[in-house]
Amino acid sequence: MKAPPCAFNEIVGKIQVLSMEVRTPLEPAAVEKRLKAFFGTGGLGFEPEETCPGQWIFRRDGGHVTATFCPEGGKTLLRIVTSGWAVPVKKFVDGLP
Repeated sequence: MKAPPCAFNEIVGKIQVLSMEVRTPLEPAAVEKRLKAFFGTGGLGFEPEETCPGQWIFRRDGGHVTATFCPEGGKTLLRIVTSGWAVPVKKFVDGLP
């Protein structure tokens, strides 16, 4: 039996692990700045750690957010994965141009 269709916005708060991939016209440096402002100590209070250029891990009690970004075809490709913080990740992605 198939599950009934469900809008993503209705289920995002129930998701424990979320992985998203988006493309934005922002430059990679602008994406990095937004990530740090939103998730970092001045935003949601995550502990930021740059693991390598173009990759940040934000840790906080209850989970983490890992963001990887790079230029791709005149845009920036952002891959963002979270465990325990799906709603803020969705909010961040929705705020991107």
